[in-house]
Amino acid sequence: MEAREIAEALRVLETDLPSDIEEALQKCALVEDGNSREVMKAIVENITYARKMKVPICQDTGTLVFFVTCNNDLVRISKSIEEGIALATEAVPLRANTVNPFTRENSGDNLGKGNPIIHFEGAELEPRDVDMAIMAKGAGSENVSRIFSLDPDQRIKGIKDGVLDAIEKAGAKPCPPIIVGVGIGGTLEWSAHLAKKALLRPLGDRAEDLFAAKLERELLEEINKLGIGPMGFGGKTTALGVKVEWAYCHTASLPVAVNIQCWALRRVRAQWHKGKFSILR
Repeated sequence: MEAREIAEALRVLETDLPSDIEEALQKCALVEDGNSREVMKAIVENITYARKMKVPICQDTGTLVFFVTCNNDLVRISKSIEEGIALATEAVPLRANTVNPFTRENSGDNLGKGNPIIHFEGAELEPRDVDMAIMAKGAGSENVSRIFSLDPDQRIKGIKDGVLDAIEKAGAKPCPPIIVGVGIGGTLEWSAHLAKKALLRPLGDRAEDLFAAKLERELLEEINKLGIGPMGFGGKTTALGVKVEWAYCHTASLPVAVNIQCWALRRVRAQWHKGKFSILR
């Protein structure tokens, strides 16, 4: 694994929207009317232009979040990611987004204390094989995401009410049509991790668990009944999809996280297998 390979994956991430998201946005443009349709046509045109000109899809190139599956070499992988981010910040280019939370001093290279943000997961892979999913998370949608703890007796109704309340209060701020990741269970911080990880799943993918799959369908239907529509202009499509991930939790708790994602769901998968590097879309 080399820094230049990480940088190339980040270039693809920022300039080439995944096909499932692009196709969903194209369909949205066809069903909307008036200002909402014009907004969607502009979004689709923007995606095409970014890919053709190899420039970022959005001026907010986001916070970079890495989900890494490997069986060793965590220090080496972390170092390669760090060097790759610094390289991509200059080469893509990426906007320097990472700042000190107290002084707002900018690191200038999208690094700094606590960064890069990497979630490691162990697996029985061949030595030096790595599977890496990368997400660019913009501030507009991250700022309206929510996490809360419910009384356990609130169960499914409480979860649905909390998610819908978060979306309704977010309104046009996260640049809809949105994709919604919902994390349920675990602990407070783990539900937030699950909600973000849920956004890595393709739009056409349904949860294997019957309760989660039903919740995904019902939430998507209810969110689109809110009528917020593309960029808040009203319409049929407020969300393109809802993805739910869950874990067992303490008997006396029910933590829930709602990770809202703007229409530009930038995700990419990079893989190193037997010394060969590839980018999977």
